[in-house]
Amino acid sequence: MPRVAKSPRNSVQDRPAKWRLMLRRQRRLVRPAAWVLFSSFVVLVCVAAIRSAAPGGTLATMRERIGGATAVAGMRVANIVIEGRANTPEALLRAAVGVSKGDPILGFSVEEARARIETLTWVEHATVERRLPDTIVVFLQERRPFAIWQNQGKFVLIDRAGQVVANQDVASFRKLPLVVGPGAPAAAAVLLDALTDRPALAARVVGAVRVGERRWNLRMNNGADVMLPEGHETAALDRLAQLQQEHALLDRPVTSIDMRLPDRLVVRPKNEPHTDTAGTPVPPSPPAKKPT
Repeated sequence: MPRVAKSPRNSVQDRPAKWRLMLRRQRRLVRPAAWVLFSSFVVLVCVAAIRSAAPGGTLATMRERIGGATAVAGMRVANIVIEGRANTPEALLRAAVGVSKGDPILGFSVEEARARIETLTWVEHATVERRLPDTIVVFLQERRPFAIWQNQGKFVLIDRAGQVVANQDVASFRKLPLVVGPGAPAAAAVLLDALTDRPALAARVVGAVRVGERRWNLRMNNGADVMLPEGHETAALDRLAQLQQEHALLDRPVTSIDMRLPDRLVVRPKNEPHTDTAGTPVPPSPPAKKPT
């Protein structure tokens, strides 16, 4: 009976288990060694760049020399990853990062890049990370638009703390509540939170006008002004909600509802001039109208 020649055992699967185990061990030893060699090379390049720097050179000059030296070894920016961006203009953000693909990855300061990014009005906090060998990662925490502020005919977005967020593309956020007048941003959160807790009233409010930087007038969707007392807005809103429920006060043809005194309510019908509690004429609140 003729013999059948066996094919040589060349594949890894055909090798004994002892050989395969040896190969795996060698790979595990080679990878750390390669990283050690690479890191040592980077350190040597940086040391050489520092030694070649002129005495008294600035940190920026030193960084530029190190970046140029390591770029020769291929350590250049290949990826710029931005996380958390929703409203910050991308062109402004990339300009603030100050790094482009192909630049030396060690040739710029992550702290200076972070500081530039945080000057953008939409950005509340930023983190910039350099991930060797070729990636820059930017994490953004953006301000959340809370209301629209109308002042001297101009509209801007503000956050909950009253910080101006943006003055462009405000119409895209026209569903946000509107506050009007000097001092309105700093005091808006308390009033708007109280209105949010009373959605039936909030649905009727067109805008909130800050008067004398100390109290509020609410401009309602029927054209009436509700004059709230200074520092007691919540109690006045509860009283107004009760009057609306029992007497449909906001559905009547009135121009103003004065609630500044806790023991009385002054309601002015249409075509009757506004007066304060002492009978002095009071001009109506400035118009509150959201941007279109």
